[in-house]
Amino acid sequence: MNAPMPLKNIPDISPLMAPRSVALVGATDHPTSFGGRVFQQMTGFGFPGKIYPVNPRLKEINGLKCYPGIKDLPETPDHVGIVVSSERVFDVLEDCAAIGVRFATVFSGGFAESGTEEGRARQRRLIEFGKAKGIRFMGPNCNGIVNFIDRFAMTSTAAIRGAHAKAGDIGVVSHSGGLGQINVMWRAMEHGLGVSYEASCGNEADIDTLDFARFMLRSDTTNVVLLAIEGIKSGEKFRELAAEAAELEKPLVILKIGSTEAGSRAAASHTGAIAGDNDIIKAVCRQYGLIQVNECNELYETAVFLRHRKWPKARGLAAVAPTGGNIVNLADAGAIFDLQWNAFTPQTQEALGKLMPGYGKVGNPTDLTSAATGDQDFYRKALTTIAADPGVDVMIPIVPSPTKKNLLQTVEIMNQCGKQTAMLWVGGCVDEKDYRARDLISAGVVVYRDATPCTRAIRAAYDFGQHVAARKSGALTPVRPGGIDQTLAQTRFDAAGEKITEREAKHILACYGLPVTQESLAKNAAEAVSLAAKIGGKVALKIDSPDIAHKTEAGGIRLGVEGATAITEAFEAIVKSAKQYAPQAKINGVLVQEMARPGVEMMLGVIRDPVFGPIVVVGLGGIFVEVLKDVSYRVAPVTSAQAGEMLDELRGVKLLAGVRGMTVRDRDAVVDAIVRLSWFAADFKNDIAEMDINPLMVYEQGAGARVLDALIVRATVPQSA
Repeated sequence: MNAPMPLKNIPDISPLMAPRSVALVGATDHPTSFGGRVFQQMTGFGFPGKIYPVNPRLKEINGLKCYPGIKDLPETPDHVGIVVSSERVFDVLEDCAAIGVRFATVFSGGFAESGTEEGRARQRRLIEFGKAKGIRFMGPNCNGIVNFIDRFAMTSTAAIRGAHAKAGDIGVVSHSGGLGQINVMWRAMEHGLGVSYEASCGNEADIDTLDFARFMLRSDTTNVVLLAIEGIKSGEKFRELAAEAAELEKPLVILKIGSTEAGSRAAASHTGAIAGDNDIIKAVCRQYGLIQVNECNELYETAVFLRHRKWPKARGLAAVAPTGGNIVNLADAGAIFDLQWNAFTPQTQEALGKLMPGYGKVGNPTDLTSAATGDQDFYRKALTTIAADPGVDVMIPIVPSPTKKNLLQTVEIMNQCGKQTAMLWVGGCVDEKDYRARDLISAGVVVYRDATPCTRAIRAAYDFGQHVAARKSGALTPVRPGGIDQTLAQTRFDAAGEKITEREAKHILACYGLPVTQESLAKNAAEAVSLAAKIGGKVALKIDSPDIAHKTEAGGIRLGVEGATAITEAFEAIVKSAKQYAPQAKINGVLVQEMARPGVEMMLGVIRDPVFGPIVVVGLGGIFVEVLKDVSYRVAPVTSAQAGEMLDELRGVKLLAGVRGMTVRDRDAVVDAIVRLSWFAADFKNDIAEMDINPLMVYEQGAGARVLDALIVRATVPQSA
């Protein structure tokens, strides 16, 4: 095994995954019952250890002595499977505890998955029992595990019946038994891949998907782990697991199924209104180097390339084919994933010109026409010449319908060309009809039938390699910017009201170096006139009330006001409108604020996710943020590079670059604001539920940005308030 990292949150489950002895309570000799199917898999999968069936009604099963109870076993097994009614589970566990069993799999249903209070209470009791007795368990409501390495199966699935599948290097983890064992594991094996371990963990009341994934990552026999999961219980464990995956350079590929909200969020801010669990999962996967896919087949298709654990240094592709249509199709597929078809160097062009006189300048991807058909020497020289080009990182030979001999010759050329390769075999084998892509895949060759899965996998490998390199260089470690006074910010936060006003929020954010507007609170119209005179020029007037979060809806804003009369009238109109909108609202006065000049409006926000903690949100600002939902997320705190990536993910990022003759905006100022806000979010993670800065007005390059409005929502009311 690889040297383990000190991950405090993830248990060692080796005795459960690879036991020396195992018992099954509820084993039967009936081949169609659940207990019978599980027992058949246990005894028929080649397990070399001791197997103890437990059933008080039977004396033996398939030649093995059957024991009336756990206490009657001749030894304490490493792992006990439990197939009894939910009411009897605790009696069995009591017996397990009595003889010192430390690991169990509870197949039984009737727990939290039932959706009833009785089921939820039963699951809580199960968790408490395990903690009290020191028993770690898989399930309940699960379909167990398959260990192809040690030939141990404790599961009912028909996916492993018949001839024993060879062990491979792909790990599979799923909440669902059917989806994980059929849609992913079985289909991966049908595709030509070999599986090392599979776990279908059900309700994961104790040992969860991340625990199983960690075990697989640490196995020398596993190179990629595929996860098909409904949700994540612990953000901290998820981050630790992702860090280990990067350290070991073993990719985690994740399919997130279901869209249930992990927890309720307030909607006082724009940020809270637009945040969705699936959006956050996607962002977290990007941030921590996991590869996310959308369908079950994409899990194992991507693994075909990833399992070799070689990461392209850049995105340059090259392809050769004897047919032009496949070239065009592949070129389009590469463009979808932002892969590059770099022009060949003059040296490569010269070498190709000698091979293909009269062709003129050879393009990339390369149509070799019918000249390549049947001429393996020409094909070898062309492919090798192109692969040697410095702009090529991955070579893709496109093969239509070859003979088996030519097919294997192409594989030999791929192995010798000096670059990473992926064959696109679009047809069949003309002289051996039963010879298929899965035969090459099982032999370790990277083969795809279609262009999109091929280019998707290459891009995934590139992205993972970039993440690994960035992590090793320290570029993924957030650095606290200078000019932050966390102590003063905490003092101002504690002194603010139960509902924090815009003015109070800006005072807090200013402690983190965020550029806020010049402003003061006026208690009456005369004060407003005086304060406006000190600011000079036109001003903005805003109602200051802890009970009015959205001032525009309350008619509580007037912009571009100038002169004593206009300011007095605006003050009185704002107060009147606010009282009509919220008669019970506490009104502190009117905020007199410098009138910021126009720029590009951005929105920066924070939400507190129940799994991952504080999440920074960035998007276009103004009134359209909830409509367009052009936003990006990251877990706080973030690096400057990650803040830049957030901006690049926005469809509207071109507004900062000066689209259609507009002035180029101060992108660096936005990045700095995102980083500073992320540290505020991290430092105050237990204090705020959500917040937003909307708008952050971004000015021309070098002129910075300005926080025009801010809202902070407390997570809880301070005891002193």
